[in-house]
Amino acid sequence: MRIEAYTQVQQVYNTKKTSKSMKANAAGLRDAVQISSMGRDIQIAKQAVANTPDIREEVVAPLKASIQAGTYQVSSESFADKLLEQYKATLG
Repeated sequence: MRIEAYTQVQQVYNTKKTSKSMKANAAGLRDAVQISSMGRDIQIAKQAVANTPDIREEVVAPLKASIQAGTYQVSSESFADKLLEQYKATLG
């Protein structure tokens, strides 16, 4: 068995020249991120939705007033139709 051959192979794997050259090349590089115009539009839309209130008071206030006054009427036919639509949609 030749020990010199093992030593030569070990020297090939232990070279530090490649790591120095990689550090020199990596120092000049920078990461950059670019967001497309569609991505910006989506971000703006998400922010607008987040800033919008969950409850529309202009719609809810008249309903609350009529319920409190006892004048709010629910059509039983309309309620039954919507209930069946929801049931069919869950089966669907």
